[in-house]
Amino acid sequence: MDKDIATPVRTRAILEKYGFSFKKSLGQNFLIDTNILKKIVSFAELSESSGAIEIGPGIGALTEQLARSSKKVVAFEIDQRLLPILQDTLSPYENVKVIHKDVLEADVQMVMEEEFQEINDIMVVANLPYYVTTPIIMKLLEDRLPIRGIVCMLQKEVADRISAKPGTKEYGSLSIAIQYYTEAETVMIVPKTVFVPQPNVDSAVIRLTKREKPAVVVKDEDFFFQVTKASFAQRRKTLLNNLTSQLPNGKEKKEEILTALSASGIEPVRRGETLSLEEFGRLADELYSYFH
Repeated sequence: MDKDIATPVRTRAILEKYGFSFKKSLGQNFLIDTNILKKIVSFAELSESSGAIEIGPGIGALTEQLARSSKKVVAFEIDQRLLPILQDTLSPYENVKVIHKDVLEADVQMVMEEEFQEINDIMVVANLPYYVTTPIIMKLLEDRLPIRGIVCMLQKEVADRISAKPGTKEYGSLSIAIQYYTEAETVMIVPKTVFVPQPNVDSAVIRLTKREKPAVVVKDEDFFFQVTKASFAQRRKTLLNNLTSQLPNGKEKKEEILTALSASGIEPVRRGETLSLEEFGRLADELYSYFH
C-alpha cells in the first residue's frame, strides 16, 4: 500500500471507498503527484517550529505533506462530505486540525490565536479552488494576519496577473493590490494532467512574501485602491479618461485631476498599465484632497 495519499491508485481507492463525487461548484480538483506536492511544501520553507494554514484540503494529499514538515496544520474545509475522509486519511498525523468552515466567513485571526499558541512562523499553503482564489488571497492580506506569506496553487492566468510587472498586458489592479502587501513570484508551472478531474487550464504556484510594511505609504489605503481600479476600468483608455469617468464626480473635477496628474509628474495620456506602484501612490495622494 502506497503511503502517500497523492498517487493515482490511492486517490482512486479513497474516492471509491467513500463514493465521493466531485462538485463542480466547489472547484474540486485533486492533485495526484506526490513530487509536485513536496515541491509546493518546499517553497513554503517550513521548519519543525512552523505552523501551516491550508484552505480546501480535499482528501488530505497536501495536508499530509504539510503535517510531515511543520509543527501544526490547520485546514479549512467547506465540503462536509470530505470530513470523514480527512479523518481517515489524516489519522496518522496528530498535528492536524480540520475546521469545517468557509475560510471567507471564518475569523482566521481568532483561529490562529487559538491553534498556533507559541508558533510564530506561520505560512498559508493551499491548492486554492479556482473560482474563489482572488477573494481568499485578498481576505488573508487585508485582514493583516500575522503570517509570513502564502504559497498557493491557482490558475496560471491568475498567477500571471498577480506577479505581473508594469508595462505588461497582465498587469492590472489585482497585481497592484497583491504587490502592495507582498512580494509576488511565480515559482512553478503545474500541468493539468496531474489532477483528477483534469481542469481545462494549467496551474501555477505563486509565493507571496509579506512585506514588513506596504510597498508604498499612502494617505488613504481605500482611496489608493479606488484610484488603481479606476485607472484600469477600460484598458484602452488614457488615465485622464478613466479617472474622469470612474471617480465620483470625476467629470466635474477634470481640472483637479489634471492638476494632480501634473503634480505627480504623470502625463495624462499614459495608460494605467504603465504606472508603477510608486506612481500610483503619488497620484492617489495628490488626488486625495480633491475627493475628500
